[in-house]
Amino acid sequence: MLAILIEVFTALLTLAGLAYLLLALWGARDFNHYWRRRGLAAGCAPDVSILKPVKGVDPQMYAGLVSHCQQQYAGRFEILFGVSSLDDPAVAEIKRLQAEFPECAIRLIECSERLGTSGKVSNLIQMLRVASYEHVLINDSDIRVSPNYLTRVMGSFADSSVGMVTAPYIGRTAQSRPSLTLWSRLEALGISTDFMPGVLTARKLEGGIHFGLGSTLATSKAALAKAGGLESLVECLADDYEMGARIAAAGYRIELSAEVVETSVPAYTFRGFRDHQLRWARTVRDSRKLGYLGLAITYALPWAVMTCIASGFDLWSFTLLSVVLLARVSVALAVGVGVLRDGQVLRDLWLLPLRDFFGLVFWLWSFAGDTIVWRGERFHLRGGRLHRA
Repeated sequence: MLAILIEVFTALLTLAGLAYLLLALWGARDFNHYWRRRGLAAGCAPDVSILKPVKGVDPQMYAGLVSHCQQQYAGRFEILFGVSSLDDPAVAEIKRLQAEFPECAIRLIECSERLGTSGKVSNLIQMLRVASYEHVLINDSDIRVSPNYLTRVMGSFADSSVGMVTAPYIGRTAQSRPSLTLWSRLEALGISTDFMPGVLTARKLEGGIHFGLGSTLATSKAALAKAGGLESLVECLADDYEMGARIAAAGYRIELSAEVVETSVPAYTFRGFRDHQLRWARTVRDSRKLGYLGLAITYALPWAVMTCIASGFDLWSFTLLSVVLLARVSVALAVGVGVLRDGQVLRDLWLLPLRDFFGLVFWLWSFAGDTIVWRGERFHLRGGRLHRA
């Protein structure tokens, strides 16, 4: 009887996962059709301040900084870099950037105050005080963008109901060993074939995006003030998610841009991969509690394999596994290649089962504690807020 119950349980989870994969395909199709119909609003190019908090020098960071200086944008823009100390190694890179692009308005801001647990948000508050323009765009230090990034992102503000624009992203790995590790490949594959399909599914089911992604947070000072300001986020780990959620709650619409940006994936060891995955998992767990519980069904492939084992490898279970595998690969290609244009997905498609098994393991592991490691510091996460360990 116990064996039958386990078989039924895993089969039901597999079917639920298959339904999710079909929804993810629907979400990807809807996103592509939306941007084909809508297009880019011509003539909308508001002046914008780009706020980039930096700490240390990340892999490929300088190439990402250069890409922001090469924007083909009709409006005016400035780039503000915030550091907690002028002794930070990133300062030399910023000065190098100023020398290489003297025509760009680049400012280095020393953010000497520590206004809360999150050093990143603390720096952003101090940078916002001196930003020249009403519109601001926040993204991470290692983000790399196309020359049309500002044009495509800021063009969405032609619609007065839009209070924030966020953007999908891919993880860019090194091209060869030793920096191209198995764990960095699994990280990048997860972004394009697991995380972003979830975002597109949420967009379809919830009638739009109601949160932000740290790859791009474009908004206005007025929308931020109405949402409670950056000060209200200074104890939050998921500041990008919360910023978007609060702007949406303030009555604004959030737009998910068709512009895809890149983030650099380090040459992870297993430990680094584990720490990052647990930080992400526990962040989502505290930000979207009900949604995170439902995340278990998205791992259809592991559940299908377990169903095969539980059924004693009956023929019907192999049929179900085959259908699930086809759907999972279809989602990976539709989102990873069709929406995100991430060629790495084709390179690492064979790793998809391993990535999904790790995803399920980390989902379970995330409930075993509340400790996270963030830029070398350990914190306890309680109710979405950071506490020093």
